[in-house]
Amino acid sequence: RLKPFNRLQVILQHLKMSKQTDSTAEVLLEKRGGVGVITLNRPKALNALNLPMIRQIYPQIKTWEQDPETFLIIIKGTGGKAFCAGGDIRAITDAGKVGDRLPQDFFREEYILNNAIGTCKKPYVALIDGITMGGGVGLSVHGRFRVATERTLFAMPETAIGLFPDVGGGYFLPRLPGKIGYYLALTGFRLKGRDVLKAGIATHFVESEKLPALEKDLVALKSPSTENIADLLNSYQMKSKVDQEKGFVLDEHMEKINSLFSANSMEEIVKKLKQDGSPFAIKQLEAISKMSPTSLKMTLRQLREGASMNLQDVLTMEYRLSQACMRGHDFYEGVRAVLIDKDQSPRWKPAALEEVSDEFVDDCFKPLGNNDLKL
Repeated sequence: RLKPFNRLQVILQHLKMSKQTDSTAEVLLEKRGGVGVITLNRPKALNALNLPMIRQIYPQIKTWEQDPETFLIIIKGTGGKAFCAGGDIRAITDAGKVGDRLPQDFFREEYILNNAIGTCKKPYVALIDGITMGGGVGLSVHGRFRVATERTLFAMPETAIGLFPDVGGGYFLPRLPGKIGYYLALTGFRLKGRDVLKAGIATHFVESEKLPALEKDLVALKSPSTENIADLLNSYQMKSKVDQEKGFVLDEHMEKINSLFSANSMEEIVKKLKQDGSPFAIKQLEAISKMSPTSLKMTLRQLREGASMNLQDVLTMEYRLSQACMRGHDFYEGVRAVLIDKDQSPRWKPAALEEVSDEFVDDCFKPLGNNDLKL
């Protein structure tokens, strides 16, 4: 028989686990065989990431990483619509307006979590079924495996709300083929389904109805290695016929994307787009003209610098940028226009690219002394 103390421990452990598998919890954490499973469980909010969720996921990843009985970590979302549509931006703006600490804590702890995923010693499989944007990209793209489905909708739309493609965007975007990453970051263009794989964001493509079977097979792997997991994912991908024949959505535009988005400044990109004058270029000009000029300049520099930095240095840089956005005007105005009043007419300050000075942008990148992100 268990000694009284041990019995209490077992009961407490059981209560802790059952509390977390309670369907009202925002994150469900469970162990299935040798597999740790993280389920984002805010379907009504499209599984948007908030600070309490970050504070549950981070220590759990760290625990599983150290646990010799855990061989693999899976992360997924509930509700069928979204893996994770982003961070809880509304809460951050509300807090930022009243000088609350949340904007410091949220970005700091979110980036620490992104880094934990990027450095995780255990294979990490993100099932990015449905909407995967912003903060949801940060929870998946730095992991070893990212499985897209025909329902995946990927975007980094931050420049439209006066922010920048953070969560390590400065690391993975410039490393995508050609200038795709710059294009996605500046225009907020959305990739769907198999195109998420073709752009190099996902590592695999599997039909969404096959995900439960895939998960079961992953759990059934005995002490799996990265190779075993890759083989299993490959075998599922081979069987996925959806949109197999279709070419990559950006194929016909790649030459233009690579030349137009390789310019050294936003003004030059706009000039090149105007000179090009093709329907594609005009469409990009329209998209860019809606974005925060400050965000565009910040983002272009973030990607150009991030291209030669490691993930830790990128996240440190992005934390500085996040705090600059919290001090500024455009983030609050962008959230108002897109998420609160939904009038889609943000009044940016400054309103034109030419009015965003290099000195101002330089200032956004300056170290924060004791407040810098420490990884």
